[in-house]
Amino acid sequence: MLFISRPLLFLFGLLFALHLSFPSAAQRKGALTNGTPAVTTADGVSLYVKISGSGLPCVLVPGGPGAGTYAYEALAGKPLEEKLQMIYLDPRGSGRSASDPKKDYSLERQVQDLEEVRQQLRLDKWVVMAHSFGGIVATAYAKKHPERVQALILSNCILNLPATMETFTTYGYGVLPAATRPPLDPATPLPQRWGMVMGLLHQQGLYNKVQYAHDSTAARVGRATKGTTRNQEFGSLVFRSPGAYVADQTEGTAGLTMPVLVLTGKEDYITGPDHYKSFRFARQQVVVLPGRHYPMLENPTEFNQAVRTFISKLPRKA
Repeated sequence: MLFISRPLLFLFGLLFALHLSFPSAAQRKGALTNGTPAVTTADGVSLYVKISGSGLPCVLVPGGPGAGTYAYEALAGKPLEEKLQMIYLDPRGSGRSASDPKKDYSLERQVQDLEEVRQQLRLDKWVVMAHSFGGIVATAYAKKHPERVQALILSNCILNLPATMETFTTYGYGVLPAATRPPLDPATPLPQRWGMVMGLLHQQGLYNKVQYAHDSTAARVGRATKGTTRNQEFGSLVFRSPGAYVADQTEGTAGLTMPVLVLTGKEDYITGPDHYKSFRFARQQVVVLPGRHYPMLENPTEFNQAVRTFISKLPRKA
């Protein structure tokens, strides 16, 4: 029998207790546990957050405005989660997140929400991925907190909302049958022209033809989101007082030095097929994909290959 003296037993016990009381190496480095952590902002709004996958932490900023992340997660999440630890975040007033009683949906507040989520998850840095309207929020966040962004992935992203609205209005008006479209006076303010064309496309069931390359995609999205919570307050209010959302976020992008992957659809007239050409990020890589506004759903092979190649060149530790 091995004999261990009492002083030695005491020392072993002390070391074991110290091991239990100190965080592990993974905890010290900010490792995330998959799940749905409770996240509440400083002004009391409950945000829906779900963490899935493994790899570099990557927060997803959805489009809309006012869309949640459920459809992205359900239809495009699995391949992303093989290389990234995805953080699906529904912005305030969107998807599964709560509304703000004070109705503060300003760009400044959404940027602050992103930063508060990062802090509550105890991450030093993260990859920020955005789609469509989410590009405005992601880019504004990167400008304010560049030291917290390891990389940006911008998929069909809007950075200049008025320019995008102009492109969509012109293209969408041409999609409408000549007999059903009223005259479009270019002197009419852009929000009214955009709203008229948007309304007519929806009324005539043509909006999805602009948004998707295939009729089946809308059905897939509908099936995936059926029965899910869909708070749309942010989307319903943002255009009443757009504030900083109409600012040109391409200005100042040349001063951002993190790696940036720009993914864009060759026929994306929601954002504008040439919209990405105004981006000036110092270290940007552009990949033009076939299709329209949702390449992650309609061209998943090319989309995921571009993301994986980009991610493979980033340091493994955020």
